[in-house]
Amino acid sequence: MKVVAINGSPRKDGNTRLLLEAVLAPLAAAGWETEYVQIGGKNIHGCRACFKCWEQKDKRCVFGKDIFNETFEKVITADAIVLGSPTYFADVTSEMKAFMDRAGLVAMANGCLLAGKIGAAVVAVRRGGATHVFDTMNHLFQISQMVLPGSTYWNMGYGLEPGKVAGDDEALRNMKQLGTAINWLGTAVKNAGPYPVLTGGEG
Repeated sequence: MKVVAINGSPRKDGNTRLLLEAVLAPLAAAGWETEYVQIGGKNIHGCRACFKCWEQKDKRCVFGKDIFNETFEKVITADAIVLGSPTYFADVTSEMKAFMDRAGLVAMANGCLLAGKIGAAVVAVRRGGATHVFDTMNHLFQISQMVLPGSTYWNMGYGLEPGKVAGDDEALRNMKQLGTAINWLGTAVKNAGPYPVLTGGEG
């Protein structure tokens, strides 16, 4: 099985990365293929609402000069997706929001490509606002018919300076448990068979 972790932090070696790597560690130990993708600080723009993805249905965004399509291809092939963001004014970074908006729309335009995949959100925060960041990323998972694992706490770690979350023992335990839960859930999902996708206009 495969998991992709996507870092929306412009600090490529900061606290968000540490938290994501803590989630990936038990999955790697369990035999999962793990991939880490850095989008924070890179060229990625928001959705332009052109709806070309609904016309072309090629699993791509028509604007292909940034890193979106290559990142989304990795997501399509993954069984689990872990999104990570620091807290910017109580929300995700602009890079993460751009990726989420386009990923959500392209997935829906192509028959709900994310349905049945596992989704988890991880947040780095100095002090406050992390719960809203966590909710923002979970909203993409939920509207995309993804499956969300639980853990021992909301998936957030505290610290401002790069590397500071390494001292947040509770956060690191929670990330380890999250990775363990993704592994368990991945086995359950795999054995459950195809997800019963409901596309727009049905029901």
